[in-house]
Amino acid sequence: MYVFLGLLSLLILCGLGLALNTLLWKRRAEQTVPPRGAFTRISTGRLHYLDVGAGPEILLIHGLGGQMGNFDCGLIDDLARDHRVIAIDRPGMGYSDRPMTHPCALADHAELMFEIMDKLEIRNPLVVGHSLGGAIAMAMAVQDAERLRGLALLAPLTLRAGTPAEVFDGLRIRSDFLRWLTAWTVATPAALRQADAVIDQVYGPEEMPPNAPTQGGAMLTLRPSHFYNTSRDYMQSGDGLDEMSRKYAGLTVPVRLLYGTEDRILDPQIHGAKLVGRHPQMGLKLVPGGHMLPLTQPKVCAEFIREASDKMRGSLTIRRASPEVYR
Repeated sequence: MYVFLGLLSLLILCGLGLALNTLLWKRRAEQTVPPRGAFTRISTGRLHYLDVGAGPEILLIHGLGGQMGNFDCGLIDDLARDHRVIAIDRPGMGYSDRPMTHPCALADHAELMFEIMDKLEIRNPLVVGHSLGGAIAMAMAVQDAERLRGLALLAPLTLRAGTPAEVFDGLRIRSDFLRWLTAWTVATPAALRQADAVIDQVYGPEEMPPNAPTQGGAMLTLRPSHFYNTSRDYMQSGDGLDEMSRKYAGLTVPVRLLYGTEDRILDPQIHGAKLVGRHPQMGLKLVPGGHMLPLTQPKVCAEFIREASDKMRGSLTIRRASPEVYR
């Protein structure tokens, strides 16, 4: 009995120590990467967003485990020279709120994006989605294409295929309680211990830019809410994807994709070439590089997005977009 109580006390002390360590890293991350935009409120709570520039509107949607900083290492400033650019922390990520049990399948994310458009008075935007943000953009087009000018997708998730990258293994948690417990105990020290391997897989074969931890917001990945919501997003990222992909053929909004040929997270041959092979009205551009193109190649991304914006200007009235508009 005494042995059991001793072991239980030791376990509790270890848990409290890990929770305190997590809290300290959370505060350090928030001091290093404070909010950079404004706040408003939507149905999920507080929304953190950045709204800069003037001109045709571009809505930037970051990917799994990201936040608006993923676009803020040069891309936002470049596009804001001649566009109104709105970057958001997706609900649950960065400094945006989301209830712990809020549904987060692709269709749910898309509905929130339309709510954000209404709240921020975004009309007929070009939607730029990176990685999971690309799948959310496609879900928006499937739900209500007439509200969008077009899609310019950066290394997007488009189809259900293949084995997920090893970097996501630690996110595979089905219980919300275990997810919360992991977030407040072992997730942060594990992230610090595995940082080099994760960076290599996520950014490789390119180097992580030196300003990615701060300006790019990567330090915020050490917050427990980040792990919790990233895990929930990951576990529901495939919900509805097959059904959604069957509707791609009927899309009446222009779609263009940019992919790095050496992407280690999503296979450009599946999510890019295979997609466009099925739907040749869509356009695909391949460039040397990895998955994190908005951070590693912001100028290339800006050129791609700006070209798409120019070609898709006024495309709201298109019912069957011509290949010239798509490409």
